[in-house]
Amino acid sequence: MKYIAAISLMLNLGVASVYAQGYPVKMAYSGTSGASATNLQQPGTVTVEENFAGNGALGPFTLRLISAETTSPQRPPSTCSGPANIYFLRGAGAGVFRFQDGSLLKVNLTHGADCIDLSKPPGQGHCTLTVQTNGGTGRFKDASGKLTLTETTVPVLADALNNPVFFAAAGNVTGMVFGVAIEADRHEEPQ
Repeated sequence: MKYIAAISLMLNLGVASVYAQGYPVKMAYSGTSGASATNLQQPGTVTVEENFAGNGALGPFTLRLISAETTSPQRPPSTCSGPANIYFLRGAGAGVFRFQDGSLLKVNLTHGADCIDLSKPPGQGHCTLTVQTNGGTGRFKDASGKLTLTETTVPVLADALNNPVFFAAAGNVTGMVFGVAIEADRHEEPQ
């Protein structure tokens, strides 16, 4: 009986270590960004929606991310200084990664910033977003971790006043995700 209990304990600890293992994330993506029909009602901001598709360490995915961005330029850090640079911050926001197997990974925006260089035609932007993973469905049901999105954006369309309103973007996602079910454990259907 002691041996059965010991084996049971080892199996349980082994499964726990599989779920505790961190997965390094490195994924590339591209897509579009623009104003969102969703309004986050954050004072002094406009709501931005990004729709991306990509591939990488966790498989092919799409990402829809909605966040509040300041409408007035903010004081830039030294990494965005220069007479032709303007700097905007991202506040509240969240998103969902959808993977090819149907699993969803939910994320909450913890920090974001856009540095726009007006000297580079046509106003190229460099954006950095940090998100906290917040579980999901399927193999990401118990996921946690932190991811960083870094992207370059360029305007595609301007309004009647020549303000850019629609952008093309390409970038990378890096970080660590914990609690991802391994392939052998993925016998349940995503919810």
